[in-house]
Amino acid sequence: MGHVQHIHLLIKKEEIDRKKLQEGEKVAVILDVLLATTTIISALHNGARQVIPVMDPVDALLKSQELKIGDFLMAGELKAKPVDDLMYPSPTLLSKLVRDKTLILSTTNGTVALRNSAAAKKVYIASLLNNPAVAERIKKHHQIETIIIVCSGNSGEFSLEDFYGAGHLIDCMIAGSQGRFILNDAARAATTLYSTNIDNAFDILQSSYVGQLFDKHSLVADLKLAAQKGSIDLVPELVDGRIEAELKKQET
Repeated sequence: MGHVQHIHLLIKKEEIDRKKLQEGEKVAVILDVLLATTTIISALHNGARQVIPVMDPVDALLKSQELKIGDFLMAGELKAKPVDDLMYPSPTLLSKLVRDKTLILSTTNGTVALRNSAAAKKVYIASLLNNPAVAERIKKHHQIETIIIVCSGNSGEFSLEDFYGAGHLIDCMIAGSQGRFILNDAARAATTLYSTNIDNAFDILQSSYVGQLFDKHSLVADLKLAAQKGSIDLVPELVDGRIEAELKKQET
């Protein structure tokens, strides 16, 4: 039995403590199931060259000035509402447009959580789509670090879909690793929610506060996509403000 590792779950981005993230060996995993991290993973899977998460729409416009016209797409929302000059960050909408382009992404919660977690030793991007791949990467390559899982939440509020997504990720991590991980109470609660709703991913997402808004605005295709557990084998990482797809190394 090796080193015991701690898994700390933060239930909203406002709990991120940049100073603490810098101390010791911390690996951060960011979840914004509806929709930022799902959009990022889907875009990379569909051939985007990179994704640049920004704090807000103004930041997006500034960043776009560094890139050649035609080489990038800008997508974003502010408090779930569309933003002028930015496409809505719908993964299904973007999937056919992102190939070989840089996606500049501005969202109220997920991209802010990513930027605010940049001080960690590693920052991974997770969603239901790639949680199994992320869990495998952590188990294999991060055997001593403290794992900080961040639910982006919803403008300072608890978010059901991120909590469920965190439960799925932790479930993937603790499977077959008896006694290796010590969970904080939030992590334990998320795992309990997940384990009692393993087959209800779509229902959980649809019943969440944000999911209900999606239903009203006919974004059901995005809800269906976001609920596809383990469908994408990517472990994207935030490095120097950019996210590139790193295909999970195939075992030989």
